Amino acid sequence: MQPIALRPDRYTLMAAILGGLGLAWRIWLTLVESPPTNSDEATMGLAALHVSQGRGLPVFFYGQHYMGTIEAYLAAPLVGLFGPSVTALRVPTLLLYALFLVLMFLLVRRLFSAGLAVLTTALLAFGADRVVKNQLIAGGGYPETGPMVAGLLLLTYALLAADRPRRRVFAGWGLLAGLIVWNHWLPAPYLLGALILLVAGRVLTRRAAVVTAGGFLLGALPLLVDNVLAGPRHNSIAVFLSLNGAGTDPSLWDRIVGGAWLGLPMGMGLCAPSRCDGWSLWWGPVVVALLATALVLSVRALRRPAVEPEPGSAADPERARQQLRLVLAAAGLVSILTYVRSPAAADSSIESARYLSTLALSLPVALWPLWRVVRSGTGWAIPAAVPIAALVATMLAATVSLTDAVPQYRSMRTSQAGLVAALDRAGLTYVHSEYWTCNWITYLTGERITCGVVDDQLDRGFNRYPRYWRPEARAVVAPVGSALDTELAHRPGFTPQTVTGYHIYTPITPP
Repeated sequence: MQPIALRPDRYTLMAAILGGLGLAWRIWLTLVESPPTNSDEATMGLAALHVSQGRGLPVFFYGQHYMGTIEAYLAAPLVGLFGPSVTALRVPTLLLYALFLVLMFLLVRRLFSAGLAVLTTALLAFGADRVVKNQLIAGGGYPETGPMVAGLLLLTYALLAADRPRRRVFAGWGLLAGLIVWNHWLPAPYLLGALILLVAGRVLTRRAAVVTAGGFLLGALPLLVDNVLAGPRHNSIAVFLSLNGAGTDPSLWDRIVGGAWLGLPMGMGLCAPSRCDGWSLWWGPVVVALLATALVLSVRALRRPAVEPEPGSAADPERARQQLRLVLAAAGLVSILTYVRSPAAADSSIESARYLSTLALSLPVALWPLWRVVRSGTGWAIPAAVPIAALVATMLAATVSLTDAVPQYRSMRTSQAGLVAALDRAGLTYVHSEYWTCNWITYLTGERITCGVVDDQLDRGFNRYPRYWRPEARAVVAPVGSALDTELAHRPGFTPQTVTGYHIYTPITPP
């Protein structure tokens, strides 16, 4: 097998230009503070702040016993050097996106063709609102998942296609697998598929298995140690599984509509901010059909007699390609099915579409059936090119539509800065507010002002970092028009001060 490397040919140059444009788009969005930060990202920022100050080594996202804190450790040096800011959190996510593009280009070139690798890079360079939020916001689990899984699949191909795989490749595979398990379980179908290939292909000899297991234990060590110390009801598996049992129980039809018809175009970057226009919804059924077609083609290819390897070689690179194509198609379909089964697909289809972010890994295998026909030059080439052209046009339109939301996003950031300034002028060091406001106040002020979360009835709310909670505060901050704002407006004993986008309610009788 040829070594994995970027060759200075026209395909690499084209991919570099397209990927550079995608990175430049995201850098510009970061500079204009779009999308704005939120309390989930601020929670990861607080973890980074605590790491930089030597105050702790958090294993999981504060307030829950799953989803690792890789983003916090990556951002901690920047937060420590330059202080808490949104930029300090997003520089690492920008670098992770760039790494994802490189690894996907290499992976698609190995498994499919150089031309499809360039097309995939072009599509991944587009950045609709939901996709950019997944890639830039350091809210836990998403920006690092893509590059880690792409790297794992590349190593899987290297192990399957090599005559004598090196131990360090097995160690790297195990380490990445461990980090993926610690970080987030969304890419589980891809991880399990890659593992099955190594086991079924008899690549994992005893020594190789020991080395791989060692790498896995190292990568998953934070999760493993923490779960051993946690009680049976508080380990990661128990907490993660309990999530699917919460909330409403929508009908299967509502889950299909929200999860596949709306969720797929939203989650894969074909929709405008917070909405999916009717003409954008065509991608849902099409991508399911394409993944199913790719699955069938891979199975048929694997059932053909294997090509005799070259003399002195036991490797079969072509079979390795077909096996990984099968994994990409099957994992994509399983990811869709799993999401459609969850209540979130119907209850919050716009925001929960982030759970489909791993489908970017399966995008090339979905396009592969069409790409084969286009490259064949037969009479079906033009009809096969139509869906590809439609996909490019729809993604481009969705990317451009994000520019319309930039002024609104910048206004939100200005409101946040104005609120912090007003709290400082009032000499407030501790306030109460609702969840989506509290943690960013604490993070952006470097804990100069801390905030305790209250619910809409002013009772104690969901405080991810319990040490911030105190039962009494000199002021309550409420976004204008929120349920908390409405409640406070009808309660006697509070005087409101208006700041752009917020009301600061001060008790007439100080606590």
